[in-house]
Parts: sequence; C-alpha cells; structure tokens
Amino acid sequence: MNNAGYVVLSRQSSLMKELSSIANNIANSDTAGFRREGFLFSEYVQAIEGPGQSVSQTNIGGRFFDGRTGGLAETGSPFDLAIDGEGYFAVQTPRGERLTRAGAFMVNHEGEMTNPDGYPLLSESGGPIAIPAGATSVTIAPDGSIAIDGAPLGKIGVFTAPATSLMREGSNLFKATQEKLPVEEPRVAQGFIEDSNVDPVVEIARLIEVQRAYELGQQLLQDEDDRISRTIESFGRS
Repeated sequence: MNNAGYVVLSRQSSLMKELSSIANNIANSDTAGFRREGFLFSEYVQAIEGPGQSVSQTNIGGRFFDGRTGGLAETGSPFDLAIDGEGYFAVQTPRGERLTRAGAFMVNHEGEMTNPDGYPLLSESGGPIAIPAGATSVTIAPDGSIAIDGAPLGKIGVFTAPATSLMREGSNLFKATQEKLPVEEPRVAQGFIEDSNVDPVVEIARLIEVQRAYELGQQLLQDEDDRISRTIESFGRS
C-alpha cells in the first residue's frame, strides 16, 4: 500500500471507532445516568524513506465522557437518588469498587441498599449502607446524610476522579484508575433519577456526518486502487 492509502486507512480506522461510539450513545439515550462518550482526534507524523520526507496520519488521542448533568426525573421512591452536579455514587462489585451516576437503588433481603445488579451502595467511609428492619421513614439530605425515623444513620459517599482516569464498564459503571476523592459539597436529590445526558437529535446528526466522511474515505481508497491498477496495466502493455 502506498502513502496515500496509509493516510486514508488511518482516518477510516478512527472514523469507525467514532461511529461505534455514536451508535452506543444513541442506544443508551434512555439509560438512566448514562454519560455520552466521544473521541478526541489528533495528528501524528511518521517519517518515511528520503531526506525530509514524512506522512501525516490520523490518530485517536483519547476519549472523553460528557460531564453535563442529565435531566432529573421525579419518581417519588425514597431509594431513588440523583446527583445534581459533580460526583458519582460508589458501589462494590466482585471486581472492586466502581463509580456510577445511576441512582435506582433498592433494599435487599439483608437490608443493604443496592443497585439493580445487587451491588451494594457505599457510604463515605467505604462500607455498605444497611437500612434497619421496620424503618417507616427514610430521609436523605442533599449532602447524602441518611436519617431513619428522624435518627441519623450515616452518609452516602459521593466521589469524583480525574476524567482521564475513568474507564467505562457496561453502560453505567466506571473504573477509576486513579484514587477517587470525596466531593466537598455534593447535591443529592432523593426521589429522583438522572436521565441520560445524550441528545439523540445531536447524535443522529453527528452519525450522518461521520458516516458521510467514512463513505468519502472509502471512495478515495477505491479511486486510488483504480489508479494503481491502471498504471500497472499501462506498464504491462508497454
């Protein structure tokens, strides 16, 4: 493959990853607490044979997660929680602690607050949160403090981590590769669920744009292949 082919192929590979990311965003536009994902494109220059010769290629410099808060939908359930602003809840999974914005919690048979997958919600100290049997009133303050029938129980942990350290697992879990830190002034809304922050209209428009760019690249590759074939045939006849 010649240099033009390598340049276009690097671009096509990056656009394919972007298409996959956009499709995943659209598929999760109704997933509670979902964070829109995108890629940051960069350019790198590779030296080739010959003095002062190089070729510029496309590269994905990194990915990002949209930090905007999604809309808050009221449910009225005392165990449904949403974070209005910065931060994540922490849950304990078999693979270790994970961060999430999805706040649809429930109480299991052991009295622990868990997410729908059964992962316990963690307190600010890192332990599970147990609701006493027979509790008639559960109140959760904006700072995450829990009161059972008026008596304080503990505080839900709300944490943050550098955006570049977050790795998505599934739709709503994030693994932090760097130490997580408590949010100083969290804003927890009881009886609400945070919607996905994906705007389907914007994502579909972006999907069409990237798809057209990909199709153009495919046409350029085909034109280059035809040019090379005609050149080889010309040399063969001569």
